[in-house]
Amino acid sequence: MQMSEDRTIAAPLQTVWAALFDPDVLKACVPGCESLTGSAEEGYEATVTQKVGPVKATFRGSVTMQDVTEGESCTLVGEGKGGAAGFAKGQARVSLSPTEDGHTLLHYEVDAKVGGKLAQLGSRIVDGFARRMAGEFFTRLQEQLEGPPPESSPTPPDETVEASPTKGWIKRILS
Repeated sequence: MQMSEDRTIAAPLQTVWAALFDPDVLKACVPGCESLTGSAEEGYEATVTQKVGPVKATFRGSVTMQDVTEGESCTLVGEGKGGAAGFAKGQARVSLSPTEDGHTLLHYEVDAKVGGKLAQLGSRIVDGFARRMAGEFFTRLQEQLEGPPPESSPTPPDETVEASPTKGWIKRILS
């Protein structure tokens, strides 16, 4: 399964680069990550619990950083075993470039493979799961750097439209 996406992150390139190598940030970004230990230089050991279709499994595995070009690109390579559920392995090639407004354009290409019971679920379920995991990882990374997106707040009580639409409209204009 392969996919790619571009995201603009409202943070300087060096900040985004540092986040990709920070174990605390990585742990917060990996959906279902229970533990992540190690370093970018030596690799990380991780425990992740996920549900793919009807199969729920805890994967224990490793993540290494390869093909690192400082401040520009790297490849995160991961492999995990989930016991009877099977295995998952994949890689995400990440490249960064500065934008004119001082933000960072992050481009990623993901290639993922599964085996065992997971592979028996069918490519539609597995591909959907892989897309969701990659999307959630990079969304969480973006939120770690930018903060969560603003939530739509409920209308304050003084601006609610009352029984008469005209009355509520006038109230909003006068305030």
